[in-house]
Amino acid sequence: MIPLPPSTRIFLGKGFDGLAVMTQQVLEQSPHSGALFAFRGKRGDLVKLLWYDGQGMCLFSKRMDRGRFVWPSTKTGSVVMTAAQLSMLLEGIDWRRPERTFTPSLAG
Repeated sequence: MIPLPPSTRIFLGKGFDGLAVMTQQVLEQSPHSGALFAFRGKRGDLVKLLWYDGQGMCLFSKRMDRGRFVWPSTKTGSVVMTAAQLSMLLEGIDWRRPERTFTPSLAG
């Protein structure tokens, strides 16, 4: 996982062509702001992350062997999420409604 400060804003967007240009024109954000921008492929099995680390643009790409990335539908073209939600998204977990796998029983 990318070591992001907890205060890093994370945006999800659509498409891949000219990611930095799309960040400016579609998401109306500066690609050099330090925020992380995520873009999903048409089939849903590929995601690219664009992030400026203070020295240059970083590009991270992940393709799922099986399954798809859980992506929200949005009318605005972008969604803001937390670093924890991004971590779940990159693991193929439905980050919108995560469920615990263990429920503690009552004591006694």
